[in-house]
Amino acid sequence: MPQETALFPLADADKCVKCALCLPHCPTYRISLDEGESPRGRIALMQAFAGGTLALTPALSAHLDHCLACRACEAVCPAQVPYGKLIDAARALLHERGQREPWLVRLFAACMRNPVLLKSLHLVLWLSQRLGLQTIAALWPRFRQPLQMLPKLAAPRRLLPIYPTRQTGSPEVQLFLGCVARMVEPGVTQAAIRVLNTLGCKVRIPAAQGCCGALDQHAGRASPAARAVLRNLEAFGGDTPDPILHTASGCGATLGEYPQLLADARTAQFSHRCRDISAFIAGHDKLGQVAFQPLRAKVLLHTPCTLRNVLKSGAAVAQMLRHIPELKLALLPDSIGCCGAAGSHVLSQPALAERLADPVADAVRQTGADFLLTSNVGCRLHLQAAMRRHGLPVRVLHPLELMAMLLPGDDAPAV
Repeated sequence: MPQETALFPLADADKCVKCALCLPHCPTYRISLDEGESPRGRIALMQAFAGGTLALTPALSAHLDHCLACRACEAVCPAQVPYGKLIDAARALLHERGQREPWLVRLFAACMRNPVLLKSLHLVLWLSQRLGLQTIAALWPRFRQPLQMLPKLAAPRRLLPIYPTRQTGSPEVQLFLGCVARMVEPGVTQAAIRVLNTLGCKVRIPAAQGCCGALDQHAGRASPAARAVLRNLEAFGGDTPDPILHTASGCGATLGEYPQLLADARTAQFSHRCRDISAFIAGHDKLGQVAFQPLRAKVLLHTPCTLRNVLKSGAAVAQMLRHIPELKLALLPDSIGCCGAAGSHVLSQPALAERLADPVADAVRQTGADFLLTSNVGCRLHLQAAMRRHGLPVRVLHPLELMAMLLPGDDAPAV
C-alpha cells in the first residue's frame, strides 16, 4: 500500500459509484450547487488526495472543511458507502500533512478534552457573566459569536456518584455527561436523573469520565480521540451490563463508534451498552404509569443529524413526548436537514452555520411553537442563538427538560 493511502480506506471510497442520489440530501450542495460541496465530489477529492494525484491546496481544504459530517448521504446511499468514516479519515490525512484548524477551534477542543481545563473554563465564563465581563470580551469579533451562543451559566457544582431511588433492588443505569453539555446544560443532567428515578432506576455517574472524543475524531486527531476512548473505558469499566445513557446525540454517535477509534477488546461491549436516553425511556415499561401533567402548548421537535442518521432513534423522542397530555407536537420536515451546528463547525464556519439555521427559525415562526426541542447540546446552543437573531421568544429545551417539568407534583410551566 502506498504511504499516502495508509490513513485512508480507499476500498470504502471505491464503493461510491457517483450515482448522485445523495446530492439532494447534502446541505452544502443544496446551498452551493457545487460538485466539490457534494458527497460524491468530496469522495472524488479524497480519493485523489489519498492516492497522491491531488496536492493539498486551499480549495481542497475548504471543500472538506465545509462538510458538516451530517451523514444524511449515508441514509440514502444504495451502495452503503461509509461516508462518516471517509471524511474522518480524510481529515486525519490532512492533519498528518500539516493542516491545522483555526486556533479558537483548537483551543476549544483542548479545553473540552482536559477535565481541569474544562472546570477552569466553566468557572471563568461563569464569573465573567456574573461580573459583566462577557460584554467586554464580545467586543473582540472572533469571540463575539461563540459568546453569544452561551446561555446563562450556573455555578460549577459537584455531582453525586449515585442518585438512588426509594425502592429496594432498583435497576442501575450509568449516565454519560459529555464535556460541553456538562458545562452549559446542567439542567439536562438533573432532568435525566429525576425522570430515571421516577421510573425506578438508580443513576450512577462515574466521576472519572470525560469528553467522548468526537471533537478530535472529526478533526482527524486520532491520538487524542483514542485517549478519550481509553479514559471512558476505564471510567465505565467492569463486567456490568448496566446501560450507559447519553443525553447528547453527538456524544452518542461517537460512543457507538469506539471500536473504530481504539483497538481494545473492551470497546465492543462498551458501545453495545451505550443507548440514547430518550430511546431507553420511551421503551421503559413504567413510562405509561407516570401521570405527567398536561401542557397545552405547541412543541416543534428538531431531530439532530446524529440522532437521525447515525443512532437512528429519532422516532423514540416523539414517542416519549406523546405521553404528555394535551401537548401539540409537530416535527420539523426532513427537507430542512442539518441545522449547521455540527460540533466545532459552528465555530469554524459561522456564516454557513447561520444560513443553515434560518429554515428552522422560519418553521418556528410558521408553526407558532412555544417550545423548540432538540436532543443535542450543540444544536441547542446554535438554535437558541438563531431564535434570538430572528427575534423569536421561543424556549429551546432538551426533551428531557420538558418531561421533568411535567412530572407529578411539580408546578406546570407557564407558556
